Amino acid sequence: MNELPSQTTEPTPPPAAAVPPTEAAPPAPATPALPDEADKDWLQRPMTIAVGVLFVLLALQAWNSHSRISGLREDMAKSLKQNEATSGSTRTLANQVSEQLKEVQAKVNVLDSRQTEAQSQQLALEQLYQDLSKNRDEWALAEIEQVLSTASQQLQLAGNVQGALIALQNADRSLSRSDRPQFITIRRAIAKDMDRLKALPAVDLNGLAVRIDNVIGQIDSLPMLADDKLPVPAPQNLAAAPLKPAAKGKPGTPPPAPPEPSWSDKARTMWTQWSSETWADVRELIRVRSVNTPDALLVAPAQAYFVRENLKLRLLNARLGLLSRNEEAFRADLAAAQDTLNKFFDTKAKATQTAQAMLKQLQGNNLSIEMPTLAESLNAVRNYKAKP
Repeated sequence: MNELPSQTTEPTPPPAAAVPPTEAAPPAPATPALPDEADKDWLQRPMTIAVGVLFVLLALQAWNSHSRISGLREDMAKSLKQNEATSGSTRTLANQVSEQLKEVQAKVNVLDSRQTEAQSQQLALEQLYQDLSKNRDEWALAEIEQVLSTASQQLQLAGNVQGALIALQNADRSLSRSDRPQFITIRRAIAKDMDRLKALPAVDLNGLAVRIDNVIGQIDSLPMLADDKLPVPAPQNLAAAPLKPAAKGKPGTPPPAPPEPSWSDKARTMWTQWSSETWADVRELIRVRSVNTPDALLVAPAQAYFVRENLKLRLLNARLGLLSRNEEAFRADLAAAQDTLNKFFDTKAKATQTAQAMLKQLQGNNLSIEMPTLAESLNAVRNYKAKP
């Protein structure tokens, strides 16, 4: 900028004394302008220029501010439009979310109802499981009681020790699967009964039954007193002459031919054969035997079949009494079989003697063994079932 001319400072006159308005002096007449006043006007022109420049600058600043404000308004309008669009989409999303929330709430309500139903079903299932578990134990105990009762009856009636042991072992195995401490008392009672049965003396019933079956198989081959054919000693050939040793000749030479018998030798040989055959027939016609029961000789061949079958039935009854441990019936049937053998069969025959010896051995076996009961195991099961 151009430098302004420097101004001279002049002394200012002292202020006039205040004069009251009533005593004011009349205005002075106008005087012509002096050269100092022209200089003052010249000096005030740059100030006017500076004010003008300042005004222009202010106008520019106002225009710039107006343009900026317009831009800001446009930006604000755009932002408002975007906000309106965003708020619209937000409202749409809010509506969608609200609808989805309603659907989710409905699903949650359905799930809550199903959960409540599932909980009630679970409680019912738990109660049913408890009832089934209790009923299962009751069923198992009822089955064990039935098995033990049957085994006890067989033990007392038939003496079936092996069957009773198997029944006790099955009952103990069934109780061990449940793993309930309440069943320990029952298992202890079962173990005691098992120890009692194992301590009994063993009787080979099967071996004795096999012996009886062997005797039954030999009955058809045993000779009877009423049989038509009895063993007869072979007839001796009286005409059989001792053979003379053949003459020893040289090796390679044929033996000499025997001399032709004479007619007297032939006649003697024929007479000897005829007399031997005749004597054998006579011996068959007449038999002399000593028997204790003469009635046994009068048994006809058809009746002999029934005698043998009756003997077989006696032995089968003895076998049945053996298996049922009925010692009285067993011994009675064996004694009746012995009497039948002594009365109707040839006791001198070796087969008959073997059968009698076997029956005697069978009679020597002792079947009178006092069988224990399974009362302790049965009482333990029944006491457990009687508990509330």
